[in-house]
Parts: sequence; structure tokens; C-alpha cells
Amino acid sequence: MSEEKLVGIVLVSHSAEVAASVAALAKGLAGGAEAVPVAPAGGTEGGGLGTSAELIAAAAATADRGAGVAVLTDLGSAVLTVKALLAEGDELPENTRLVDAPFLEGAVAAVVTAAAGADLDGVEAAAKEAYDYRKV
Repeated sequence: MSEEKLVGIVLVSHSAEVAASVAALAKGLAGGAEAVPVAPAGGTEGGGLGTSAELIAAAAATADRGAGVAVLTDLGSAVLTVKALLAEGDELPENTRLVDAPFLEGAVAAVVTAAAGADLDGVEAAAKEAYDYRKV
């Protein structure tokens, strides 16, 4: 039996705990969204704060189900690391995209939308719309 083609989500944070917690929260708020491949890539290989190209590439490979991979990041060097990987061209799965969205709200929107079966463009659009979420 082949796996369903779903957009994968990679959450890149400077902290392994933050990446894992946002992944768990997004899946939980999406009703579990068990089928959606969400992979956290936080911190460095040694467990410190920072970003790791190797951890990001591994998370993207884990999340890839053939429909593209949306990568959301928290802060500046996470963005730069993902951009460098995309520029190299062979470190990330084909059809991997850096999504300009707020980290937490964008992650929730991305997971909910991916769970509904949306394509990569739809997942990206939903995550970007999270910039417009008003709290007052």
C-alpha cells in the first residue's frame, strides 16, 4: 500500500524544545492530523541553541511524502540556513519551499490545511494568511 501524498511541514527553530512543542501543538489543534508529516528541526546536533543544516535536511526528508515540503522558521539564522540549503539544490527534497509566515500561527494553519489535502500552494497561502490574524 502506498502512502497518501500530503504536503510535509518542517518547523525550524533555534530550540529543539520549541520546534517539538510547536509541532505537537499544531497537530493537536488540527485534531491530531495524524496523517500530516510534521517534522521539527530545532537546535544543533549537540543539543544547543542554534540551527543545523543537517537536522533541517533530515527533517525535510522525513516529512517528504511527494506533495512538497513547507518549511517554517522562527528567527533570522534559521531563515538563512534554509535559504542556503535551497540554493545548494540537492540537500532538500524536490519541491521544498521556505514559507514566509509567523512560526506558531503559520504552523497551525499549515498543518490544518495540509490535513485537508491541500497542495503546497494552498498550504503556503494558509500559513501566510496567519500574518493577518488579529488578537484585538
